[in-house]
Formats: sequence, structure tokens, C-alpha cells
Amino acid sequence: MATTIFSVFENKQNLDKTAVIIPSSAPIPASLTYKQLLDVIYDFANKLSQAVPAEALKPGSSISISYINSLEFVVAFLGVGFMRLIASPLNPAYKKDEFNFYLEDAQSTIMIVPAGASKDPKNAAVSAARDRGALVVEIHWNGKSLDVELVGGSKGSGSHRKIESFKPQTEDIALLLHTSGTTGRPKGVPLTQLNLATSMNNIVHTYELNPKDRTMLVMPLFHVHGLVCGLLATLLAGGSAVIPQKFSASHFWKDFTDTGCNWYTAVPTIHQILLRNPPASVPNIRFIRSCSSSLAPATFHAIEKHFKAPVLEAYAMTEASHQMTSNPLPKFGPHKPGSVGLGQGVEVVILDDEGNPTIEGEVCIRGANVTHGYLNNVEATQKSFTKDGYFRTGDQGKKDKDGYLVLTGRIKELINRGGEKISPLELDAVLLSHPKVAEAVSFAVPDDMYGQEVHAAVVLRPEASKETHRAIERELTSYMVTKVAKFKVPKRIYVTEHMPKTATGKIQRRVVSETFFKPQQQQAKL
Repeated sequence: MATTIFSVFENKQNLDKTAVIIPSSAPIPASLTYKQLLDVIYDFANKLSQAVPAEALKPGSSISISYINSLEFVVAFLGVGFMRLIASPLNPAYKKDEFNFYLEDAQSTIMIVPAGASKDPKNAAVSAARDRGALVVEIHWNGKSLDVELVGGSKGSGSHRKIESFKPQTEDIALLLHTSGTTGRPKGVPLTQLNLATSMNNIVHTYELNPKDRTMLVMPLFHVHGLVCGLLATLLAGGSAVIPQKFSASHFWKDFTDTGCNWYTAVPTIHQILLRNPPASVPNIRFIRSCSSSLAPATFHAIEKHFKAPVLEAYAMTEASHQMTSNPLPKFGPHKPGSVGLGQGVEVVILDDEGNPTIEGEVCIRGANVTHGYLNNVEATQKSFTKDGYFRTGDQGKKDKDGYLVLTGRIKELINRGGEKISPLELDAVLLSHPKVAEAVSFAVPDDMYGQEVHAAVVLRPEASKETHRAIERELTSYMVTKVAKFKVPKRIYVTEHMPKTATGKIQRRVVSETFFKPQQQQAKL
């Protein structure tokens, strides 16, 4: 059983097998065996250690990576983890304020970016790194090797000791991701080598992944879904990961067929897009996995009908190093639409507010894949674990007669837009920072494509009350675009004189949503 992410290279029988394929749709296609990939990782580690001062690479240092899906990302992530450093992947689409927060919270010493990023004055990752005093390192796969360059640094400032072996330890923190919290401030989730390896083991076991399997990796690698299930579990099984730069419906099926893929994992939004862009001839697909947001039964049945493969819905979260439950392969039992399946190497219980077992209540989990707690946040950690060590997911659910988990609601107020978890309080704070806004409430509304979409309502300050609502909405939308990633920007902003409140004077997002969002009216506008 794997105990660190380095375990992907410990099976010598897999060294000559194909590990990573960059398809023809990418600018520089590539295909590397496990041995070749490991050699490139050693080369990266040595070039990095020679380029930067030794103090930036002390074990336990955080290294931020702002890169799209690519061979460069794979090498950087694995190399950082193997060097006993903490990989802190970040969405390249973040704005400068977001990068500043994540860099400060992680205390990152280095920001890894694509070649040429430092010459772009609009590159938010580079700008934030310079503000925070982090070193900027550019990397680029040239078709034969990985170029590694410290931007603005003196050559030869690093160590000249050659790295010849990697020895990460099970309790080393290997990955730091952030998850939206109920306080509005994203919480850092440190995941150890053992946390990740346990989840990798569980995923391999659930789907019987093996060296004959090849996946089309369409989820972003800066999220736990794509990283742990799409990449790491595939590599642990000795299979191959085909990694396009981004998901493209026009390239998906050609790349899938040309490279011999037989499974993929994605959010419901991507499944829906693929249903609208079917292949001319359906390839042989062993299974299709759906995760990160709820899959409608109608979509479930449509996927199985059109793609002639079992759809296995799973349930996961960052704090659990991704997977917690999944519907099984057909040979092991039914896969049920509307259910997220059975615990997979993870203990799953339903508890009430006091931590006692109940029929319907909060879904709680326990396992070696679960984080030990949040980064520098004792209060959030204490609130998130029961006295018996179960992690409170914030989701409400129950089990059916066969023990399958059915999610029935969300306890924590998070917006789930196509798998992206968004804190409404974070958006409230950004809206309230605008000088014309006196009150702001962000909320979720149902959406056919993303499951949920972001809307918001605002009350203006007196001096702005004479402006037209449409003008204010455009101004606030433009303001939000400069402050948060695109997927967080409210699709609609309603301007009102009075924010709806309950009889006790409290603001409930559900009530605000019901007041302003009228599905019939929305359809009429389309």
C-alpha cells in the first residue's frame, strides 16, 4: 500500500510503461514513461535547488504553483512533494488580491509560473509574488527537457549539491489547498503525504484501476479532484494520464480516442457539455465518474444511454484528500442515480448536532485520508471535528436500506457552482468594499448548467440611490471582475431599497434568494 506520493515510482514493473501523455491538441505534445518522468523530476529538483537560495527550499516551505494543466505542472507538483516541500497550487485565473491572500496565508517562498509570465505586467501571480517577497521561478518544457529560471536572481545563488534520491516522509505536509469557509475567509487545508496516499489507494481500489487504464484528465490540477483522482491515483495504478491544457468539447473525443483512453472523471457541467457534443463513434469506455457537485438523475441516465458506460457518482471534499464515497463498479453492486454511494476506505456516519447517531443529519467521516486540521485556525479545526474524531462535512444526508449515502442538503452556506465552492460571505465583503454599497447579500440560485449560480442583492448608500439600477449593476459587476476570479462574479446583482429579513430581523440567504430570483422571469428573459 502506498504511504507517500513517491509510491507511484516504486513499482519497477511500471517504469517502462507510459505515465503522462500531452495530446496533439497542445502546443508541444509529449509522451513520457514513468522512468522518463522521474528523470525529468530529478532534473527539475536539481535545477531548482541550484537556481534559488537554500533557505527557500527548507523542508516544510510552501511553493506556490500558478500553472494550467500541463507536463510542467505535473513535474513541479511531484518534484516539490518529493523534496519534502509543500505544493500550494493556485488557479491562474485568480486576481491579484486573491493571490496576495493565498501567498500570505501559505507563507510561500517561491511562485512557479510559465516562461515569459514575468514580462507580462498584467500577470497577477507574478505581481503578487513580488509584493509578498516570494521568488519568481519560470519553468517551460521545451520538448526535450524542462527549463528552470529564477527571474531577477543571481545565478549560482543556490546549492550545488546534486539530489540523487527522494525520501518524503508520511507525515510531511505535501499539499496545501484552500477551501471556502463559513467565515468568508478561505481556510488552508494541509494534506500530508499519508493523507494523499490513502486517498490514492482508496480510489485505485474503488475502480480497480490498473496499468491498462488510461484517463482523459479534464479537471484542473490545482483542485483536489483532478490532482488526486485524475492524476495521482492513475499513476499509482501504473496507468496513463492524458493531459490537455484545458477542457475543450471540440477536442475531447478526438484526444480520448486517439490516445486510447477508457475512463474519465468530471463534474456534471462537463458531462452535460459532452452530451451536447457527442462523438461520431462512441469509444469503448470502462466507466465514467462524476463528482464535486450533484448529478441530476436525468443526466445520469442520458450519459449511460449515449456513452454506453456505467456512471459512478462519488462524493468528495478537499479536507478528505478528495474521495469519501462512491457508487461501486457494477460487478460489486448497483450504482444508483441520486446517491453518492458507499464509503470507500472511509467510515461514514450520520450525526446530530450533539454528535449522536441519527437517521438524517450531518454527514461525518473518519479515515487516514482526512486532514488533521486547518492551517493556523484552531477554532475552525475544533468546530469541524467531533469528540470522537469524526470530521463534520457540513452536508446533510441519510443512508438508504442498502447503506448508500443520499445527500439531502447543505448545512454550511456555500455556493457550489459546477464544483467550485464559493463563500457568499467572501463575496459580501467584496461588494461592501464598494463605496456605493451599504448592504450586500450573495446567494445561490439553481442553474441547469452549473447546478448553482451566484446572484447577489445590494442596498445602496443614500448618495448613490438616484442612479439607475442597471447602471449600478454594471458598475458593481465590473468592480467584482477586478477583485475575484471570474467564476465567483455574480451573474445578477439586484438593487433594492430594503433587504428582506425574517420576523426576528435576521437575513437568511434562502429568503433573499426566494425574494429576488424568479425562475419564470429568468426563463422569459432568455
